[in-house]
Amino acid sequence: MKSIQRILALLLIGSLAAVGAAADKPDMMNKLSDEQKSKGWKLLFNGKNLDGWRPYAKNGKIGAGWEVKDGLLVKKPGVRGGDIMTVGKYKNFDLNWGWKITPGGNSGVKYMITEERGRAVGHEYQMLDDKGWTAKGHKLQAKSSCASFYDVLPPSENKRMREPGEWNHSRIFVKDGVVEHWLNGRKVLTYRLGSEEVLAGVMNSKFKKVEGFGKQPANGGHILLTDHKDECHFKNIRIRVYP
Repeated sequence: MKSIQRILALLLIGSLAAVGAAADKPDMMNKLSDEQKSKGWKLLFNGKNLDGWRPYAKNGKIGAGWEVKDGLLVKKPGVRGGDIMTVGKYKNFDLNWGWKITPGGNSGVKYMITEERGRAVGHEYQMLDDKGWTAKGHKLQAKSSCASFYDVLPPSENKRMREPGEWNHSRIFVKDGVVEHWLNGRKVLTYRLGSEEVLAGVMNSKFKKVEGFGKQPANGGHILLTDHKDECHFKNIRIRVYP
């Protein structure tokens, strides 16, 4: 029975990976299939410009560190661009995107960003070259590794990250207070907003003094791409919204 369950699990993982791979085909870059459109998927990045994105500060300006090139959204290394976030706010959603970084690179996607806090603090899906990061001499904790809920909860140890320079496919699923982090077709973290586990993790993090952190904002929040000094490429940023 266990062997059958294992085979079924592997088939499921394989099918999820295939879905991500199919969506990332060159001829479908920053596009939606008719099936995706019928299911309510929307593009957050059109591959041409940054329409639909804005700085966290209302009167701010997106810096030169962000560039749209060859259909990709590029965070240029060492050039200040400022954090950028979606114009829209989301509460229950399925967010998918493709990304790649350079050796030892560090970046992240934040969600549940609210302007009421006055600063761009939110839950972060960490994007990191774990091996390269430690090779640079940095200390790495599991709760700050790739696909973690940054500084709060670690991902599963069986995650599969591709080598620097290769494309990864990530997913954040939020529905009715439950959050999932996925990496390359495999679910690597599940947590419930406001749970004892999450609040304990928050109290043991740099966010312990941030009011309401670890709980879901009543009106949802923005999705934000962080401005790190390392080079990072994004494509196929798409979202499906749920009631």
